[in-house]
Amino acid sequence: MVTAVVTGASSGIGAAAARALSLAGYHVFCVARRTQHIETLAAEIGGTAVTCDVTDEAQVAALAEAVGPKLDLLLNNAGGAIGTDPVATSSADDWRRMYEVNVIGTLLVTRALLPALVASGAGTLVNLGSTAGRTAYEGGGGYTAAKHGVAVMTETLRLELNGQPVRVTEIAPGMVRTDEFSLNRFGGDADKAASIYAGVREPLVAEDIADAIVWVATRPQHVNVDLMVLKPIAQAAQHKVDRSG
Repeated sequence: MVTAVVTGASSGIGAAAARALSLAGYHVFCVARRTQHIETLAAEIGGTAVTCDVTDEAQVAALAEAVGPKLDLLLNNAGGAIGTDPVATSSADDWRRMYEVNVIGTLLVTRALLPALVASGAGTLVNLGSTAGRTAYEGGGGYTAAKHGVAVMTETLRLELNGQPVRVTEIAPGMVRTDEFSLNRFGGDADKAASIYAGVREPLVAEDIADAIVWVATRPQHVNVDLMVLKPIAQAAQHKVDRSG
């Protein structure tokens, strides 16, 4: 049995990736803080639900215990953005929370599960980054700083794991329309969340990213996809989006 751990599996890209990996033959450990959501998902796909806050070391240790000694795939998907204030007036607490979830959470889960990935003899580590981890934009200082951290951590892991049987990939999506990402960023303001996608004919959806994750995971083991950047055709860059739709 091949196994996968997906963090942030309660909604959006995480839930879509868990479903896609299950269809590809993985037994998926669905990991998130919201127990009811992941229990429903795990029941749907025949996986295992593990309630875990990725920023809590004790909970991450319990996750590693639940997974066991071998793991084939780890998808560090848990993350998120908070607010769009400029650096000059932004909240340090918001920055701390984004760094804790996106960077420290990824660190803790990777550190705890890396021995199991190595023990599999053919492990794959996928970190969900963002185009925000490659390009700065106004109002995104805290989020871009966190996702740049994820990008550099991924590159460092690839260097440090050279010679070990673990592939290391960053998936970096651009504009992806999901149920919760922008809603959470704007503190539940549905109108502000919807404005992000106003006039965009076809933003990416969670299933597009899940499909890319499965493609990376199912390449021959000697093939490492270092970085995959995905954007909708309407998004030429962070600051240039066709809204004529």
